[in-house]
Formats: sequence, C-alpha cells, structure tokens
Amino acid sequence: MKKLIILFAVILGFSITASAQDNQKPEFKFNEEKHDFGKVPKGKPVTTIFEYTNVGVEPLILTEVRPTCGCTIADYTKTPVKKGDKGTISITYNAAVAAPFSKTIVVTSNAKTPVKNLIISGEVVETAAASR
Repeated sequence: MKKLIILFAVILGFSITASAQDNQKPEFKFNEEKHDFGKVPKGKPVTTIFEYTNVGVEPLILTEVRPTCGCTIADYTKTPVKKGDKGTISITYNAAVAAPFSKTIVVTSNAKTPVKNLIISGEVVETAAASR
C-alpha cells in the first residue's frame, strides 16, 4: 500500500511540475488569424500585417514563418517578443493570376501552441473589374 501511495505522489508531483512549466510558456494572441483582401487588381501585390501579443510569461520566438506557395512572401519579427509585447508578421501576396485564392502561412515557434496557421484569401480580378 505504501508503494502505491508513493507512486501516486510521484506521478502527481510530475503532473504539477509539468503543468507549472506549461503555464510559463509564451503564447500568441493575434489581432486576426484570417485576412480577406476582397477583390484585388491583377498584377498588383497586396500586403497585410498580422499583429500578435505574447500573452505568456517567457519570451516568444518565431523559428519559421512559411507560406505554402511561392506566390506569397513573409517577413516577421525575428527578435524574441517579451511578455506583453507585440510582434508582426507581414504577408505579401503576388496577385498575378485572375482567380479566387486562399493561402495558408505556417508559423512555428516556442509557444504553448507551437504551430499556428494564418490564412489570407481574396479574389484577383482583371484591372478594369477591380475598379468597379
């Protein structure tokens, strides 16, 4: 019986320690995770900025921001973002082909949620149709 109680205490101790460490991890809070450009003129790249706040305790470090297609370029805050501070991810879409689009940007970090997907969407239209 004593062995069972000791085993339970050890497991409980590890659980509490792991939980406390998890509460220290950085975490994102984005102003938006999906951006709709609406109708954009063909041949004119469009850009949006996703702003986020580190709502965790430890500094938030982005290790990679990867668009899922070559028509999208990402730039982001490369320095650690401290608790309560803000960072940005700038996404530029090359509107070269007239068609609807939906693109995913995969953000990898040291956050509690280590992989986050951001989405941009819209419709590229011929220049004359975009001005209506």
